[in-house]
Amino acid sequence: MYDAGQYDVIVIGAGHAGCEAGLAAARMGAKTLMLTLNLDLVAFMPCNPSIGGPAKGVVVREIDALGGEMGKNIDKTHIQMRMLNTSKGPAVRALRAQADKVLYQQEMKKTLENQENLTLRQGMVDRLIVEDGVCKGVITETKAAYYAQSVVITTGTFMRGKVLIGDIEYESGPNNQRPSVKLSEHLEELGFELIRFKTGTPPRVNSHTIDYSKTEIQPGDDEPRAFSYETTEFITDQIPCWLTYTGEFTHKIIDENLHRSSMYSGMVKGTGPRYCPSIEDKVVRFHDKPRHQIFLEPEGRNTDEVYVQGLSTSMPEDIQKRLLETIPGLEKAELMRAGYAIEYDAIVPTQLWPTLETKKIKGLYTAGQINGTSGYEEAAGQGIMAGINAAAKALDKEPVILDRSQAYIGVLIDDLVTKGTNEPYRLLTSRAEYRLLLRHDNADLRLTDIGYQIGLISEERYRIFQEKKQLIEEEKKRLDKVIIKPTEKVQTMLKDAGGASLKEAVRANDFLKRPEITYEMLKTLTPPEQQLPADVEEQVEIQVKYEGYIKKSLQQVERMKKMEDKKIPSDLDYDAIQGLATEAKEKLKKVRPLSVGQASRISGVNPSDISILLVYLEQGKIARVSSS
Repeated sequence: MYDAGQYDVIVIGAGHAGCEAGLAAARMGAKTLMLTLNLDLVAFMPCNPSIGGPAKGVVVREIDALGGEMGKNIDKTHIQMRMLNTSKGPAVRALRAQADKVLYQQEMKKTLENQENLTLRQGMVDRLIVEDGVCKGVITETKAAYYAQSVVITTGTFMRGKVLIGDIEYESGPNNQRPSVKLSEHLEELGFELIRFKTGTPPRVNSHTIDYSKTEIQPGDDEPRAFSYETTEFITDQIPCWLTYTGEFTHKIIDENLHRSSMYSGMVKGTGPRYCPSIEDKVVRFHDKPRHQIFLEPEGRNTDEVYVQGLSTSMPEDIQKRLLETIPGLEKAELMRAGYAIEYDAIVPTQLWPTLETKKIKGLYTAGQINGTSGYEEAAGQGIMAGINAAAKALDKEPVILDRSQAYIGVLIDDLVTKGTNEPYRLLTSRAEYRLLLRHDNADLRLTDIGYQIGLISEERYRIFQEKKQLIEEEKKRLDKVIIKPTEKVQTMLKDAGGASLKEAVRANDFLKRPEITYEMLKTLTPPEQQLPADVEEQVEIQVKYEGYIKKSLQQVERMKKMEDKKIPSDLDYDAIQGLATEAKEKLKKVRPLSVGQASRISGVNPSDISILLVYLEQGKIARVSSS
């Protein structure tokens, strides 16, 4: 073993979590080392070549608002972008982009290489250097010892990875890369509880062999879109995706060959993702459905590979080819890569604090799929927070914890460290109780201040952000003063829009609250004093139109904040609290919640347990006051 160098932060892995962790730490001023198995696979997309979607797209916006990179990178490298759920309310709208897979990797690698304070290096980490319960560094398989104040593990699905196709299995990470075996074993030696999860991918086929005339085109939006608030140049030459379906014969082949699927033959031991099931799983669980959607997603501008989204499978290769032949448009499709299932180790996430530091070893953080999540966006969201907190630890700064009312990232991390997960966790809009506050359109208003305070947002960007906030408030104040009278023009507008006529004069902001009225229509009646940017107009319309609902959500947040403000000592002896249910004691001792609010979200801890806990904490305060 030899001394290979001293750093503030070391990041193990350069996937989507690792990239955000390394960049955040370096940008905060920490001397950072990133170690990855293969420099050619930085920010690799082993699954579908896309970023965003419901809830996930909002996470990408939140990462950008904090000063992260994923949004900027996909804006530079996408082949198509669409806003989803545009016919629905703002709480569920989300952006989704198809990536040029190779270009996405190349751009992210270039960003890492050009980042000040960041060293990118190829190497397999086998062990951690741990002294007196504190992580001091890492040791690679080449016996290089790197030392640091903080270490972040972002190993994705590589830990003891095993690929399964039919009755074939072999040790491997994604895309036939080497798995990480010794680090997984070392974490067990250190006393960490690991779980076994499974995910998978579909086949890839040659675009030239697809009959697109039998499929439905899925074009991108004509309107320029972007994830990053800093993007000013937009890609206009988009490539469409295509929609087709499985059918009766597809399902018949699956039914007849279930015994040959790795998943159904008993070879797969890990738990798979409920919200991204294999085609075998879909056919078995939804046997009454005559067909399932299949999206044909190009993997880039300079490749013929097409990702067959919706056909994730661990069936043998010969069965995969037969399945393709039953799908309209894919009857003669040439298989380029077979789909496969992959099993891997993950850490039980209740072993983490909300900062993503492990409870067992100080200075050690984990982020991404190692924490039991699925998806690039969930990984990146954890990555930036782990990077921020690892750097804060190394630089002796305060940690950053986002709560559930601030960000989907806050929901994600709180769910993981408080409730844990027994399957690969996917972020959904339904997991957020304050989703009207956590919108795609307002991520900057929620998080830019935090990004600026920790040094990830530039002075120029912050100045522009402050100007935007000022314009929004000024226009809202103006609309509160302007009066709309029931003129002929107004009545005609309302009639054409299908609304009831105006009986008496109203303030402009109340007029805008009518469901049939948009800000664009209101402008024709009372134009603003200056031309406002489109994002300012959007924000004014949403904040005015949904004012009542937003106020109710904020009131709920305030009520919950009182619970979050009731802190619990980290060394509290739960066994000493009389009346607590046995299950509640076990769960509370395992999770070690930092507040009563967090304790209330632990599965198995009931309202009666929380009441007993509150009384106990209050008695403790009274006792301390009396003794003093």
